[in-house]
Amino acid sequence: MRSTDKQTTNEQITAEAARESTLMVGVYLRSEVDPRFALEDSLQELALLADTAGLETVGVVTQNLSVPNSRTYVGKGKLDEIKLLADELNAKIILFDNELSPRHQRELEKELGDGKRVIDRTTLILDIFAQHANTREGMLQVELAQYRYRLPRLTGAWTHLARQTGGASGRSGGVGGVGLRGPGETQLEVDRREIKKKIVKLEDELDKVREHRKRYRQQRRKSNIPVVALVGYTNAGKSTLLNKLTNADIYVADQLFATLDPTTRQLELPSGETVLLTDTVGFIQKLPADLVAAFRATLEEILEADLLIHLVEASHKNAQSQRLTVLETLEEIGAAEIPILTVYNKIDLLSLDEIEELKKIAEPNSVFISALTGEGLSELAEAIAVGTYQTFVHVKVKLPYSKGGLVSLMHEKGHVRDIQHLEDGILIDGMLPRQLLASFAAYRI
Repeated sequence: MRSTDKQTTNEQITAEAARESTLMVGVYLRSEVDPRFALEDSLQELALLADTAGLETVGVVTQNLSVPNSRTYVGKGKLDEIKLLADELNAKIILFDNELSPRHQRELEKELGDGKRVIDRTTLILDIFAQHANTREGMLQVELAQYRYRLPRLTGAWTHLARQTGGASGRSGGVGGVGLRGPGETQLEVDRREIKKKIVKLEDELDKVREHRKRYRQQRRKSNIPVVALVGYTNAGKSTLLNKLTNADIYVADQLFATLDPTTRQLELPSGETVLLTDTVGFIQKLPADLVAAFRATLEEILEADLLIHLVEASHKNAQSQRLTVLETLEEIGAAEIPILTVYNKIDLLSLDEIEELKKIAEPNSVFISALTGEGLSELAEAIAVGTYQTFVHVKVKLPYSKGGLVSLMHEKGHVRDIQHLEDGILIDGMLPRQLLASFAAYRI
């Protein structure tokens, strides 16, 4: 064996040894069940999240309940089963698919004993975001979400926090296992007042980022180029599609949330027109509310788009459920009114019969592609042209100087080709969304 091969093998062994053994726990709550996602499906997704975070799933425990146990979330018998199985499998982390209250987490760790760390789905997602945030903005957003989530969980009874030596959340640069990767200080050393101060500071910093993004978008608007945002369930293939269409060099991995920070590239359409194509963070079921709030500045990229390309992983067994989850999230952030082009990706993994069946249930005017092989990309480019430029109408208007609001609206929502400031008004030649034509009807020439 060559020395380089031996070194690679040793690195792989070390990496595997560093993966913390994890026992997953899923509770089917009959009072809160979402019929679109079975417990099995949710646990499969949780396993992918765990793998992305660097954990090794060694076992699964499930339970059906009407409501959670008030003290330990699961029943006593199931808790005993978890304890025995964790010891048998040498699982160091007990990972719940359900979000745990501070009391539930505290009592579970007390019952399970030293050496066991209890984390929930939300903590896991926050940890993944902490690992994958690369820009200052992304790091700030993750740090804010972590503080918001941990604030109600700061109690002296949480002995595991005392063992935290620092995190790897963006700027901190410390070390720690999954669930401990955080802002970088031992939590018991920081009281609630200090945490609140940090939250305020982070919010102020993100407001500055938000203003910077706003100015950037305003400058971008002056170029009169339509903006198209890629949205979809995580791992739907958005980064791969952006790379394929624009020859970008975005990191792509078969992991959930492989990329977090938005990336914008120019795309020239077959018609010769140009659009700005923006990749955004993927959505997921049970996405923490604090995370959505923290990523407001990033999500505003979606709100400013002229067209949304909703990428759906066609080969996934829960494709339609994932599609509905994305639509619900878009509605939550106020993007429901933006035109949507539904694009089914990864059709290279489907048979011809499966593709035909998918077309029967898909939304009208959907596009079917493989970002990997390039199949259907020419049809997608044509659909983007229709969705951006054909939703706009060419207009010439002469606005009185007293109608400065309409001038601003034209700049913000339309595409100004030419503008002249005359003695008796402002002459504008440009493109205007159809839904705004009525506002300018009296001034068209």
